[in-house]
Parts: sequence; C-alpha cells; structure tokens
Amino acid sequence: MKGAHRPKAAIAPKICMACGRPFSWRRKWARDWEQVKTCSERCKGVLRQGARQD
Repeated sequence: MKGAHRPKAAIAPKICMACGRPFSWRRKWARDWEQVKTCSERCKGVLRQGARQD
C-alpha cells in the first residue's frame, strides 16, 4: 500500500518562481512536490536562464 491518500484541495498551491502565478499539485509531481519550483517546462527554462518573466 502506498502512502495515505490526500485530496488535491488539501495540498496548498505554490507560486511559480519564474512567472509568479499560482499553480496546484499534479499527480506527476506526487513524489517530489517539495522540490517543484515552476508551473511548466517553459518557466523552468526561464528560471535556468536567470531571467524572470513579467
């Protein structure tokens, strides 16, 4: 049996470090939600370049 099931609403949303928009938990991030910093692959690329979108 895997971990305890938590409804999506019980997991607090985060703010994207690249674009500043809020984003919520996704199933594909279940194992590493604590390390997720961006809402998308595009924002991940922006963050790697060191620039911030506005």
